[in-house]
Amino acid sequence: MTNDTQNYYLPHEKQIFEYIKTIEHLKKQNQDNPLFCSEIRQLEDKLHKLQKNVYSALTPWERVLISRHPQRPHTIDYVKNIAENFVELFGDRTQGDDPSIIGGFATIGGVKCMLIGQEKGGDTESRVQRNFGMVNPEGFRKAMRLMKLAEKYGLPIVSLLDTPGAYPGLEAEQRGQGWIIAKNLQEMSQLATPVIVLIIGEGCSGGALGMGVGDVIGMLEHSYYSVISPEGCASILWKDASKKQDAAAALKLNAEFLHDAGIIDEILVEPLGGAHHDTEAVYSVVKKFIVDQCAILGRISPELLLEQRYNKFRTIGRYNEHQKLLYNHA
Repeated sequence: MTNDTQNYYLPHEKQIFEYIKTIEHLKKQNQDNPLFCSEIRQLEDKLHKLQKNVYSALTPWERVLISRHPQRPHTIDYVKNIAENFVELFGDRTQGDDPSIIGGFATIGGVKCMLIGQEKGGDTESRVQRNFGMVNPEGFRKAMRLMKLAEKYGLPIVSLLDTPGAYPGLEAEQRGQGWIIAKNLQEMSQLATPVIVLIIGEGCSGGALGMGVGDVIGMLEHSYYSVISPEGCASILWKDASKKQDAAAALKLNAEFLHDAGIIDEILVEPLGGAHHDTEAVYSVVKKFIVDQCAILGRISPELLLEQRYNKFRTIGRYNEHQKLLYNHA
């Protein structure tokens, strides 16, 4: 946690943080005065109730803000906290190395795997270095090179998604951004080794999908997964990015909607208020998910694994026939 983010709070958390500051002030000023113990306990009880009320009534947009919280664990944090060892690999053997992708051989809970993830950076300098998690074509090629290496050695692949989208710059398009995302979709669907995908923050557009074809797709509770960001959607539909809250609700990008639609397979519960409130708990949940899925998928033959993955993506998603007919009639 850096100095510029340690006191950061989201708009819906303002009253909560005011309570916390009041309690901390009272404790500091009256630490040796037993007369204030009862008052402090009452404030702590009120704080706990307030937290439950606020965090149980979050809007889709507020949950998007949680997924972008600067203190939320990123790929590099998971590498440091869930892997017993990690050997990072670099480069795509064509263009160069993309720092927005971290990947290498890892051991998680005794399970050897290829761990690959999108990294946004934790402070201003690292965010610029990591291109804010926006992957260039060489990043997607780098990820696929490591996936092919995992397939060669019979290792499961763990892909962590956290990106606002693939880099949209002209130079990325000139180097084949759209083509390489499509190529990754094709190649990932044919990998003869288990592929576990986990959305840990933002899972936006082709940037996420280019590393998101897997046998099982998990998602942290306050992450989001969408074809476009709420701001981008609002700009297109309403020509007004300020309608991002309406767009977030319309996109159905939260975990429970995606699970009901069959787009993701498992929701990983986060601590009250989001992963940044108790990172150790989140690391434990993510580690268990990876180890459990590796054990399950490891018992399936490569041939059956490919068939199941094919069928999964051929039938993914749900729709309402009645609403579809109404829309067509209109």
